[in-house]
Formats: sequence, C-alpha cells, structure tokens
Amino acid sequence: MVEKLYSAVSGSYSKEYPKERLTSTSVSLRAMSSARETWPLSGHENDRLCKYGGGAGIPSRDLLGYGPSPAVVWPKGAKVALSFVMNYEEGGERCTLHGDSESESLLSDCLPHDDVSPLADQRNTVMESLYDYGARAGFWRLHSLFTKRKVPLTVFAVGMALERNPAVCLALREQPDWEVASHGYRWINYHNVEEDVEREHIRRAIRIHEQLLGKRPVGMYQGKVSQNTRRLVVEEGGFKYDSDSYCDDLPYWNRDYGDKLHLTIPYTLTENDMRYTTPNGYPNGDAFGRDLKETLRYMVEEGRAGHQRMMSVGLHCRLSHPGRDAALAEFLEFAKSYGREVWICTREQIADYWMEHHSPKGAGSPMKTQHDNVGELPRRTSSRDEESTDSAEEGDEKAKSEDDGDGDVI
Repeated sequence: MVEKLYSAVSGSYSKEYPKERLTSTSVSLRAMSSARETWPLSGHENDRLCKYGGGAGIPSRDLLGYGPSPAVVWPKGAKVALSFVMNYEEGGERCTLHGDSESESLLSDCLPHDDVSPLADQRNTVMESLYDYGARAGFWRLHSLFTKRKVPLTVFAVGMALERNPAVCLALREQPDWEVASHGYRWINYHNVEEDVEREHIRRAIRIHEQLLGKRPVGMYQGKVSQNTRRLVVEEGGFKYDSDSYCDDLPYWNRDYGDKLHLTIPYTLTENDMRYTTPNGYPNGDAFGRDLKETLRYMVEEGRAGHQRMMSVGLHCRLSHPGRDAALAEFLEFAKSYGREVWICTREQIADYWMEHHSPKGAGSPMKTQHDNVGELPRRTSSRDEESTDSAEEGDEKAKSEDDGDGDVI
C-alpha cells in the first residue's frame, strides 16, 4: 500500500520514468538530480521526498506514515487504546545540588511574573520546592486516584529521582498492573550531551530500575533527546519500545538501525497536563478534563468508523493538585463508561499486542490499510490483558487482524 501512496504523490516521476518501479530509494535518487538541475540556486537533495534524513544510525523523517485509512483492531474489538502516563521526575531535574551548573527552569507552576530563567551556579529554592511537591504529595495523590479505581498506567521514571525516594519505589513495586518505563537517568536536555555520557546514563537508569524495582524497564522515554538517543536505546537492547516520538496516533516499526527492527509508541504533548504551565494552556481542571473527553469521544467515533487509534494522557506529579485531579478522576469514569470500546492499558501491553499482531513479514501479521484483505487471527490473551481494567471486559475470544498480504509495514 505504501508503494501505491509513493506513486500517487510522485506522479511526475511516474511520467518521466514509467518503466521503473517507484520506491522511496529510486524517488530519492531522481529527486536529487532533478531538483538540483532544475533549481540550481535552491534545489536540495531532499526536495519532494516523503521519507528522508536517515542513515548511519540517524533518525529519518517519514511524512507518509500509514496513509489515510490504517486498519488496526485492538483487543476484544476496542475502538481506542488509552494509555495514561505518570512522569516521575522530581529529584532528577537540574540543580546545583546535583552537580549541575544551573538551576531548573522548566515545567512548573511558577507565576508568569516570576523569574524562571536558569540561575547559573545558584540554587533556585522556589523551583526546588515546586518539584519537591511532586515527590512529597503529588505522586501519592495520583497513586491513590488510579489504585482506587483499579486503572493501570505507565510510569516514566527518572533513575535519579527513584534513588531519592524509597517509599515511591516500594509503592511502584506493589502495583503489578502498572508498568515502570525508563525516563532516563536525569531529567535534562540531552541535545548537547556527549554520546558516551548519554550511553552511560541509559545503562545506569536500567541498573537503578533493576536494583530498586526488581525489574528492568522494557520501555524508554528520554523526553529531551539527542539525535543519538534512539540508536543508543536500540544498541543497548532489552527494550520493547520507546516513546520519543509524537508523529502518529498508532505505534510503528522503525528500520533506521540496520537489521534491528524497533517499535516506537508515540507519546503526546497535547493531551498532557504540562499545558497547565504553558501560555494559552489549560487555565483549570475543567479545561483539561473537557479536552480529554472531547479527544476520546472523537477517537471512539473514528474507531466505530473503522479507524482505531491510540490516545495517550501525560501527567506530572508536581502538577497534581486537588482541583486538577478532580477533573482527571471525572475523565477516568468517563473513559470507563465506554466499556470494552476503550482499552485502558499500559504501553508495555500495547507493545506486546503490536508485536503479536502487527509485526513485519515473517514475524506475524503486518500492518495494512483497510483496502487490503482482512482475515482473522486467533486472540491470545495474557494475564495482564485479563486483569488490566474494567474497560476490557470478557468478550470476544478472537480479535480481527490482518493476514500476510503485500502491504508494507512502516
């Protein structure tokens, strides 16, 4: 199907080279010469390409994706896979007490008139206390909200932050239906961090998870990445997925790293409580809750029309306050009211399902569009699937999936 889409968006190439099979590679070679010859002052080798920029372990850009009508069937006929994510970062942010050269300045409830610029070689005790709130109070509020309602979630946990709070680590160990993914060793911007340092941080975070939680993480979200991050994650191995992408409403396979296929489960900066702290963001919990409800309602309607999606909700412990979490609690009940149409799950569960039902050729059933033949694949449940949430009720014993047609996997 992807070949057809490449042909459709590259009609001019089809006319010029009708005997050649149009692929992203052949389009790339022709585009390089054609653009430069036709437009010598402004032509670029990546002009008119749908997919470009990869190679040598560097991430590529793909503007085509699955095309207009991806056809995925979630477990038990769910229309939406809903993933809640708690970010546990407090104690891993920039601070001179952590050996950093400046204080933290990002993602807090500081008022607009407050000076939140990084303070060079100084502590910002106001910022520190805002972060401390997340570890001392906000985590426990979210913990209570989700455990009382028996709703699973994924925790993006910063390694250094885990080391500073044994009570939080114990609480996480006692939640078998929760997943704790790696959020790196530090909550810092890795854009200019040396590759060897970032590699060590990834490995150090894994060791902390193993020692304090009794299990290595199978998911990874660095957050503020470098162009090396995903390659280092793939090279390290042991991860089922990473979430350092925002480019789709569905998981996708990444082929940028040789023969090592890698699954990416996109995250969100939109349905995310961080917007409480941004200009023109959420002024209160009602606005956040309304946005979440409208997003889920629309996605369920898309799913009923045959276009199932995934919805992520990002949460931060230091932003967890009663009025805001009252709206979040209301949304949880709203989501559960859809019954099995909304599969509330961890990101590890999404990864396991995708690997089983939408792996590349030779390893399962490839992802195709609704225009390809659709068969049925026996549904194989796991204990985590059975216990994940009330919204995944006992139901169909089979989940529709796709057979091994000739559709490409992205």
